[in-house]
Amino acid sequence: MTSIIIPVLNEELHLTRCIDSLRAEGFSEEIIVADGSSTDRTREIALSHPNVTAIDSLKGRGAQMNAGSAAASGDILLFLHADTILEHGWAKELGSALDDQSVVGGAFSFSIDNPSAKYRLVEAWVRMRCRIFSLPYGDQAIFIRKSVFQTLGGYKEIPLMEDVDIIRRMKKLGRIAVLRKKAVTSGRRWISKGLFRTAAINQLTMLLYHLGVSPERLARFYYQ
Repeated sequence: MTSIIIPVLNEELHLTRCIDSLRAEGFSEEIIVADGSSTDRTREIALSHPNVTAIDSLKGRGAQMNAGSAAASGDILLFLHADTILEHGWAKELGSALDDQSVVGGAFSFSIDNPSAKYRLVEAWVRMRCRIFSLPYGDQAIFIRKSVFQTLGGYKEIPLMEDVDIIRRMKKLGRIAVLRKKAVTSGRRWISKGLFRTAAINQLTMLLYHLGVSPERLARFYYQ
């Protein structure tokens, strides 16, 4: 059984589309919305969907995903951002990938929900990063066997880079699968900050992380 965990904070504009896309796929298993104290209609929207569980959590994706995992009953955990839609056929490919017991988890291929050709350059860069380094990010809908998640002690509850950190630790226990099906994420941040500025911030943040700068300092830089 797969449990889908959606960490949210003021996502009333995106949550319905995210949940509806899962149900349209025929997914009838567990969906848990972990709310980090939203002040809009996010929680109300979550509870308006049949068979969706909404839980309260401390603010922060790491804390929210850990809280959702603690409430989950599935043996596979899939962490999905509220502004992301999984491509049709994702569930079948996920199941096939996990038939290989050497695979501890993985993610989907990255796609930006914008038709402009310049965003295809970003997608190409992410494909190369995943192919060379087996390093998907959280906006690619990371999935993991629950047994592996528990062995690792879950996500670190840090303000940034919790996705990179857990992928690094997962790689020590087995293989990371990057599926062909896409996780199509909103282009809102790329649009609001600009493609090249956003790409530069992302790469500089990763470089500083590798150089040992704390997630707390990185978060102040990243979210400024």
